[in-house]
Amino acid sequence: MAPHCFVDVHVVQTVPPANLNRDDQGNPKEAVYGGVRRSRVSSQAWKRATRLHFDAQAPEPERATRTKRILGQLTERIARNTGLETEPATRIATAVLAQLGLSQGKKAGDTAYLLFYGQAQLDDIAALVTERAAELSTFDDKQLAEAAKELPVTAALQTGHPMGVALFGRMVADIPALNVDASVQVAHALSTHETQLEFDYFTAVDDENEKEETGAGHIDSIGFNSATLYRYATVGLGQLNANLGGDTDAVLDALDRFVDSFARSAPTGYQNAFAHRTRPSLVAVVVRTDQPVNLVSAFEEPVPAEAGIQAVSARRLAEEHATAVRMWGDEPLHTAVTHTFTTGDSRTKDTAEVLTQAFGEPVAFPELLSGLRARLTQAMEAA
Repeated sequence: MAPHCFVDVHVVQTVPPANLNRDDQGNPKEAVYGGVRRSRVSSQAWKRATRLHFDAQAPEPERATRTKRILGQLTERIARNTGLETEPATRIATAVLAQLGLSQGKKAGDTAYLLFYGQAQLDDIAALVTERAAELSTFDDKQLAEAAKELPVTAALQTGHPMGVALFGRMVADIPALNVDASVQVAHALSTHETQLEFDYFTAVDDENEKEETGAGHIDSIGFNSATLYRYATVGLGQLNANLGGDTDAVLDALDRFVDSFARSAPTGYQNAFAHRTRPSLVAVVVRTDQPVNLVSAFEEPVPAEAGIQAVSARRLAEEHATAVRMWGDEPLHTAVTHTFTTGDSRTKDTAEVLTQAFGEPVAFPELLSGLRARLTQAMEAA
């Protein structure tokens, strides 16, 4: 696997009135870029949406979770595996996890931070005490602590990473041995154009209201905007390969599922109020051997607020990619694109032609994924 091989994923997606990712005031997040205010969806919000979509497609043992409640999760496993009651199972689980040195949270049994780990990794930790559980339950606290010190608990979290942890990484500031460098970077999604914050003032009627009473049972307002977003993520294949122990099939599977989930996922903020789920109008993948390249500079000058923002945004992206390749002379290893623009439509004919010049002939999304895998397989076999 090439140590410096990066898969860039570029997405143009139009979202109707929505509040995907709210700020501390409850309004859609924003940012100033190119001198104007843009709609913004934080990288954390879209990474979580991607991760949840990713795990939903995986069998239970291959899934990962991020939680403060690892003690409760381990206790459940020990009790289930051994038949112990909750109290002795909790004592054993507490002694086992004490070997990690996790900082304790304000709530009893919680850690001070969210810990990201695989379900199979926690199963392995529970298995360390399964056969001795009955004996361990009879030990006093000192004896139990001494017995737990002999268990390779840290090692269980340092190996066998699920694809989710291998992709998104794990940061435990006070226990560097548990850190996993992320192989994925996700940019904040930005609108390609200037946006304005709007408010939906609404009332709700009390269905059981007495006839003599007038007025609404509830009055409120929700901030929203609508936007054509540019989304970008990149996967470092060298780091992903290292995180998955050199298993190239697992690397290709993880990459395939990540690109699929990144393209299809969306944050769920206020989804019942706005029903904002859409599909991207464009997904382009670019395999580079030098460095990742975010093409947001295509939108430093905001797209004018007129009909066809989506098509102009796609065209701008293609032109920026072509210009960057020409200027720097760094021809990508592979490019592919899926988009909704056609030469048969006079409104999008120019856009379709520019996209083809920059990224090649468009293909259906499943073909984009299979073509990416085939090209990387070929590159690895040639290395």
